[in-house]
Amino acid sequence: MTDTALDAAAPEARVKHVPLFARRYTLELRQQMGLPRQALILALAVGVGLAISAAILVAAGVPADELLNEFIMQTLVDRQSLLAVLFQAAPMILVGIGAAIAFRARFWNLGLEGQMIFGAIGATAVSMFDIGPAALRLPLMGAVAMAMGMLWALAPALLKLRLAVNEIIASLMLNYVAGNFLLHLVYGAWKDPKDSFPYSPQFRAFERLPEWFGNVSTAAIGLAVLAALLATWFTGLSRAGLYLRFVDANPRVARALGVPVGRMVLTAVLLSGALAGLAGFVVVTGQEGRLTQAFYVGYGFSGILIAFLARNNPLAASVVAVLIAMLFVAGRNLQVFYQIPFAMVQLIQAILVICVASSDFFIRHRVRRVASGLGA
Repeated sequence: MTDTALDAAAPEARVKHVPLFARRYTLELRQQMGLPRQALILALAVGVGLAISAAILVAAGVPADELLNEFIMQTLVDRQSLLAVLFQAAPMILVGIGAAIAFRARFWNLGLEGQMIFGAIGATAVSMFDIGPAALRLPLMGAVAMAMGMLWALAPALLKLRLAVNEIIASLMLNYVAGNFLLHLVYGAWKDPKDSFPYSPQFRAFERLPEWFGNVSTAAIGLAVLAALLATWFTGLSRAGLYLRFVDANPRVARALGVPVGRMVLTAVLLSGALAGLAGFVVVTGQEGRLTQAFYVGYGFSGILIAFLARNNPLAASVVAVLIAMLFVAGRNLQVFYQIPFAMVQLIQAILVICVASSDFFIRHRVRRVASGLGA
């Protein structure tokens, strides 16, 4: 081999023998990644999260061979558990879709629980003050619940659009206002006079969700599925959905192109509040049958988690909501049979969030080896 050929081959030889920790890398933004690869990375992230969660449950005392049985077989095969999953999933679908629509407008609506509370308060007010005829009472309660959820979501939206107040802080703080107002009602003027417990009087039969096929869960999940289909049409086929995609991609460019950014953000936030208010209506007119002091606990975080896992897709949010509902129901079974605290279920949710957030990093970025520094 000539000297020239040896010189040309020398860099390749150095590349092969550079120590691992002496190599240099750079972090780059990906231009594009196909949907199959994105789905694969997301599935791997969820799998890692489930593996970590399984390890924690086994360490907490749950037999490893019982995990599949508790989370899959007992939850889906047993009729009562399946109905509990469906009923738990209905409000989760609604809050998950509500969060997804707001997030599409780059409005981080963390006030879902407050909007649920005021939706339930509005529905209860219709019942307590006998507004409307009995035949129309239930639809009227649902409409008022949606209106109240919209009104409670309007405050952080206006603060954001008019005064540039951070919506995360504004919407989150309003949850505490709504929660304390709920306590004021159920411990005060709306306390059930029959037993003086902190909840409202029980709704009458015509003010409860109907029992389709012998169970109220079917009516609740039917309402949630209808909302999911309408939300899919809104985000995927309507002109407003097209505008939202522009706003989500880049609000400044969207505004320069003539997209009414402020109007679209306001529309998305109001729809988000309406869906959260409807979720409150489903909970209090379904399983609870009255306004209680803690009916909303956990739904806000679950809605954010669902929207995040579904990547703000309404149909995907419906599927994710069912899976999260399975996690809740299985967690309750673990509480009963293995004395696992409910905080463990919340820990599993947090682990899944962290894993999915990590997967988003790998979807949007790639690590590339820097060739210029390999010979140093």
